[in-house]
Amino acid sequence: METRDFRFGIEAELLLVDARTFRPLWYRDLGFRELLDTLESIPLDDVSREGLRLERPHHFASPFVVEGYHLPDAEWNPIDLLPKGVEIRTPICRSIEGCVASLRDLHGRLQRALAARGRTAVSFSFHPYEHTFRGPQNKRRHDFWQWAMEAMLTYGPDINVGLPGDMFARLDLDDLQRKVDCYVPALTALTVATPLYRGELWRVRGRVGKSVRTHMRSVVAPAIEIHPDQGGRLELKPFEMPLSFDDFGAELLLWLTLLLDERLAGRATPQTRVYDLGEVARFGLEAEGVRGRVAEVLERAERVLPEWGFDPAPLAVFAERLRTGRVPADDIAEAFEREHSVEQILRGRVMR
Repeated sequence: METRDFRFGIEAELLLVDARTFRPLWYRDLGFRELLDTLESIPLDDVSREGLRLERPHHFASPFVVEGYHLPDAEWNPIDLLPKGVEIRTPICRSIEGCVASLRDLHGRLQRALAARGRTAVSFSFHPYEHTFRGPQNKRRHDFWQWAMEAMLTYGPDINVGLPGDMFARLDLDDLQRKVDCYVPALTALTVATPLYRGELWRVRGRVGKSVRTHMRSVVAPAIEIHPDQGGRLELKPFEMPLSFDDFGAELLLWLTLLLDERLAGRATPQTRVYDLGEVARFGLEAEGVRGRVAEVLERAERVLPEWGFDPAPLAVFAERLRTGRVPADDIAEAFEREHSVEQILRGRVMR
């Protein structure tokens, strides 16, 4: 099977800050129409829009959308939005390298448009000052409404893979969910990067935690979403926003390994996944059983990915984190202990 038969996409949510002070901005500081005008000013004539879908109340399908809390009319149709930030959505790409390159290019276009208006986009997975949001019910289903309110505080990537040919039709989706429930908490530990909460280090029982985002979202948020109506798009959601574009390529490779390797034998329940993510949020790679599962996936990736034409070399960054036990949250926590400034942390969180 040739790698061009696979399809890849990345969705990356970004926190907006004041370009001079790096003060984080939220819906109280941002207007939907004004922010939409900024995004619609970005030139896109040479950009593919394959696979991009219109999301109301936006005007057209674009790789740039305002992210936030939708306000609906009486028929639940979104007519306005309280912004939390912006999201970049790559078009469908036929290679991982092309997908990461597309994200990098779109990110540059976005930053130039924001700079003209005194703003910058940074990579941070939980609002560093705000801790709660309440909005009018905007979904028919109560659980969807609860998640929509929680999501106003979180920022993260969605890692998308489309399988070739009839592979999706032959996929046992129930078994895939159990596999994800087993391995994804451990893989998420490689990415944890939000040890700040309400302007300070996030502490649980006297110890600095690794990810308030994972702690907050794991109970209500899905680990994967499956889209049969979009060519079988398989969307992985628990990872945290990285600082390096290269990490996105490694995350796509991890998701591919879970999808392709039939010898990964671990299975778990949703309840176990929630528990494990809670432990990962506090302890990262030191959570019970995490190192072994990460090592298992990385070892299998070295064997499985080349069989399908993929180079596992970008996973070296995760292998190094496993070896040292050091995750991005550790760098952020140490920097905060030196600087005692959220804004200084955010200055260093512009993706590169």
